[in-house]
Amino acid sequence: MIIEPRVRGFICTTAHPVGCATNVREQIAYVVRNGSIAECPKRVAVLGCSTGYGLASRIVATFAGGADTIGVSLEREPSEKKSASAGWYNNRAFEIEAERIGRSPVTLEGDAFSDELKKAFIDRVREKFGQLDLLVYSMAAPVRTDPDTGVTHRSAIKPLGAPVDIKTLNTETGEVFETTISPASEAEAEATVAVMGGADWKRWIEQLADAGVLAPGFRTLNYTYIGSELTWPIYWKGTLGRAKVDLDSKAGEIRSRLGQDAARVVALKAVVTQASSAIPVVPLYGTVLFKVMKQLGLHEGCIEQIDRLFRTRLGAGVTLDEAQRIRLDDWELSPEVQAEVSRRWPLLTTDTLGELADLPEYRSQFLRLFGFGIDGVDYSQDLDPRVVPT
Repeated sequence: MIIEPRVRGFICTTAHPVGCATNVREQIAYVVRNGSIAECPKRVAVLGCSTGYGLASRIVATFAGGADTIGVSLEREPSEKKSASAGWYNNRAFEIEAERIGRSPVTLEGDAFSDELKKAFIDRVREKFGQLDLLVYSMAAPVRTDPDTGVTHRSAIKPLGAPVDIKTLNTETGEVFETTISPASEAEAEATVAVMGGADWKRWIEQLADAGVLAPGFRTLNYTYIGSELTWPIYWKGTLGRAKVDLDSKAGEIRSRLGQDAARVVALKAVVTQASSAIPVVPLYGTVLFKVMKQLGLHEGCIEQIDRLFRTRLGAGVTLDEAQRIRLDDWELSPEVQAEVSRRWPLLTTDTLGELADLPEYRSQFLRLFGFGIDGVDYSQDLDPRVVPT
């Protein structure tokens, strides 16, 4: 079949196996060009391993750090007439390339929130690694079922307390418009914390510790986004912000059990993900931010961010913020960048978007998530969607 992008709003229902594999290999090439990381942990787990920052972490650990990795993600398998999820292709492409250099990656695909998968994960760690040196938690999901109660929680990305009037963007049409977002109920806020807070991260670490599969000096990182004041009304000051406060709290609880350096929340810059595309204001902010950071020579995607994290922020004596987080959003939040983004913000309209922002870059990065729009890929090729090219 010939596989084309089918985009509805912030969802793409198709993925291209050759494009996804090419995207993975381009990220690997970037990391290899930057050289090896001598002090990288050698037994690394990545939860949410198949796209974005999680995939980047697995690539950096393997191809710069010489690590063996175990990854977890929830994927859709292909059929004869339907493509797989992008993450399914990414996982296969990563495994092919890792095995080429003598690594032996393990990938589990299923519901990482479930205790059944956690148990299977522990069994594979014992069998393959013995113990883990590092676990990266990079999962984004709208729904989580609590294993203790059986209750399914659904997140709600809303402000708290009062409605918010905010400028946003239709990424399909390029229309900039004002919208009003109603505040969350307390139940919606609590559900968002249950899904996007630190409960599952802490549960993972506790079960791994109880099973004895954490090595001396073990560390865990949880990736988050804080953003700038332009996004705070719907982000940091809303239900998402409450979930992030919970994440910081759970990091402290993990440190109380495993040691003062055992758990860190890592604040990363804004990038294009399927999850972020669904958040009002964030796509518009991203289109402006990308243009400004590119003009200043500071723009980074997922692989550049995580490569910088592993090379500069995982050693001893790293500077932390007041909440004990590691900050990789420092370039985004620099005064020079934020002053220019803030200058442009009130001037943004549908007519000025092309001058002040970079919607084509945003759209391009979105399609790349699913293997489309990548140079050198023949998208007219008739493919078997069940096959990942070697």
